[in-house]
Amino acid sequence: MTEIILVRHGETEWNVEEVFRGRIDIELNQTGIKQAKLLAEYLSERQLDAIYSSPLRRALKTAELIAGYHKLDVEIVPGLIDMDFGKWQGLSLQEVRDKYKELYAEWVSHPDKVKIPAGESLDDVRKRAISVVSDVIARYEGTVVLVAHRVVNKVLICALLGLDNSHFWNIRQDTCGITTFTCENGRFILTEHNNTSFLTQKAPPSDF
Repeated sequence: MTEIILVRHGETEWNVEEVFRGRIDIELNQTGIKQAKLLAEYLSERQLDAIYSSPLRRALKTAELIAGYHKLDVEIVPGLIDMDFGKWQGLSLQEVRDKYKELYAEWVSHPDKVKIPAGESLDDVRKRAISVVSDVIARYEGTVVLVAHRVVNKVLICALLGLDNSHFWNIRQDTCGITTFTCENGRFILTEHNNTSFLTQKAPPSDF
């Protein structure tokens, strides 16, 4: 049996400001570092066999803090990198609503049908992210942590539950939230979703 823990990285200033991040390599803010440290402490007594991370610093820093308790190297995998938001990257949510009114409306109502200008679709993300999970299942029996991003994790959760990408908005995962699946005989079973019980700050974690 393989257990997969999907971790969303800690908070960044652009989460707070509701700016599309995508491939822009923004750092964790102080709240995000605190969140990641609390998460790392929470997982410190778990037996982890491997830690995979997106190459972007907000995910990698989160992964490195987790790895520090386990004498493990973080394996950087491009398949977990955030969605390429193309021309939306670096724009605020309101700017995207104003400049791409029709496409944003489609993103909200039918996210599975949208390809971001000069960027990716959810299907593009799904193909590369699920290949990472397939590699993990082939290589490990035990617990593996995957540290990635909101879009990547939500798409993976849909995929592992057997749902298509039209269900994207039915799933929430907050900053430093963890979602856990077990896989046995090819079947994925959701055992925990969006656990943020270990975060103690008064402000709720961000889902943007």
